[in-house]
Amino acid sequence: MHGAQAAHMTRVRHLREAFASANERLVARLRGATDEAAERHVPNGWSASQIGWHVATVSTRFAGLISGDLTGTQPLPDSFCERPWGEIASSIPDRLQAPPSSHPPPTVRRTDAVAALEASGTKMARAFDALTSERGARMGITNAIVGTINVYQVAEWASAHIARHNKQAKRVLGEG
Repeated sequence: MHGAQAAHMTRVRHLREAFASANERLVARLRGATDEAAERHVPNGWSASQIGWHVATVSTRFAGLISGDLTGTQPLPDSFCERPWGEIASSIPDRLQAPPSSHPPPTVRRTDAVAALEASGTKMARAFDALTSERGARMGITNAIVGTINVYQVAEWASAHIARHNKQAKRVLGEG
């Protein structure tokens, strides 16, 4: 295996592990909560189960962008220079409004949120299996929240998105 392919495999392994770890933490949090606690209505917010449903929906979309199963990625210009994810993440506002397409239904059962998160994890694993170094580095998206990023960075965003919402679920459940 030559250097570029080895670097790609190392990066994908890291992305896969980061995503799986973040997703498993949120799944464990929801599994550890009672139905009543996880499904409790939150005024002007989402229940922990609704948070899980939202995360699963967004992770499934990220997986589709990574694998190419969904449209939305474009070839990056030759002038594209990858910025460190930490720099991008630090510029994301603390509070964001999710697009309506990823808003959860009015009620979500805890078990349904867990099942959706597990299914999104499987989709992401398959997306990582399909990811090539060319797609990871040369295809990307432009988004108002993160600017222009490559597909590898979409995967980083997916993990960061879960971690952000896991903290939110922790607060909603009264754990933090």
